[in-house]
Amino acid sequence: MKYHYANRMALVKPSAIRELLKLGADPEVISFGGGFPDPEIFPVEQLRHVYDHVLEKEGKLALQYTTSEGLPALRQKIINRKNTEGISCSLENLFMIQGAQQGIDIVAKMFIDKGDIIITENPTFVGALIAFNPYEPQYVAIPMDKDGMILDVLEVALQTNPRVKLIYTIPDFQNPTGISMSLERRKRLIALANQYDVIILEDSPYREIRFEGKSIPSLKSLDIQGRVIQLGTFSKILCPGIRLGWVIAEKELAEKLCLLKMAADTQNSTINMYAVNRFMESYDIDAQIQLIRDVYKKKKDLMLDAIQETFPSNITFTNPHGGLFTWLTLPEHVDATALMREKTLPQAKVAYVPGASFFPVKEEKNHCRINYSCMSEAKIIDGISLLGRILKENI
Repeated sequence: MKYHYANRMALVKPSAIRELLKLGADPEVISFGGGFPDPEIFPVEQLRHVYDHVLEKEGKLALQYTTSEGLPALRQKIINRKNTEGISCSLENLFMIQGAQQGIDIVAKMFIDKGDIIITENPTFVGALIAFNPYEPQYVAIPMDKDGMILDVLEVALQTNPRVKLIYTIPDFQNPTGISMSLERRKRLIALANQYDVIILEDSPYREIRFEGKSIPSLKSLDIQGRVIQLGTFSKILCPGIRLGWVIAEKELAEKLCLLKMAADTQNSTINMYAVNRFMESYDIDAQIQLIRDVYKKKKDLMLDAIQETFPSNITFTNPHGGLFTWLTLPEHVDATALMREKTLPQAKVAYVPGASFFPVKEEKNHCRINYSCMSEAKIIDGISLLGRILKENI
């Protein structure tokens, strides 16, 4: 049968990352590819007790429909945490979503018409591009340095592109680079958005996974005009399988975004919201977050030490102070996709994420993203050593 799809489906394509990582599905492969948290530190026993308690004490409520905004008690706990970070918000500003990815989609759906411009970092999160593409935007990609998006370039882009509707940024431990935006640039970014009347989408899944240095105020905490929409998630600070995130926005924006969320899926899982609410009442989520920080810092240090020892000297890499990733830059003539497909997977059984898909305008093939959070310490050492051997032999 011939199916007649909407035109937008031509823009909906599988992630190149996921397609490549299928090649590394062999259990013998050491994969630094997925952006996965470490499952060994999921609070499995605590969550088992929590779900048992919820079903025993609140089962009839927890298994019923609830509001699209989400469980008020859980939302209030998130609000209390955000208030301590300097974000002034209340229940009218925050609602629950199915992880931050849904937030990216509904923000694009609300703001982007065909031909509108979205400004991103260069490179940027490929999942955001997948969410944006069906709305047929144009992209302007702003280069980065060690302090984040280069704002002189951003200002020129804002001056010369009147159809800019949205600036998308991950200011803390950016995916894929691990870079964090400096406080000075955050302040200037807010000022530029105010001057040119542009919405900022602050994607903040990694913010609480800082294991070095001092926390930098979020863009939302610096926002005085109500133009920053912030996305957060329990995926990185608890576990991704519960699919719980949140949106923080000015009341008018939050109401309209929540209507789009309601149209998409009615609500988040009631029982999962009850369970996370009970977890936060019964256990110390900050202790869980600190455990994650400690484990990831050790793994990051181990990985970067191994890279320093085993990789060719003409490869550079970032040294993130939090999050899940480091970003490698290979010599310009090297195609990281071909290298993985032809060398690292068949010869060393090591996978990573080639970097080309992270560039929204012009692909750069000589980069790759490496995740340090998921593999064991032993596999990090073995995998990086094997990867180093392949790199020395082939570049």
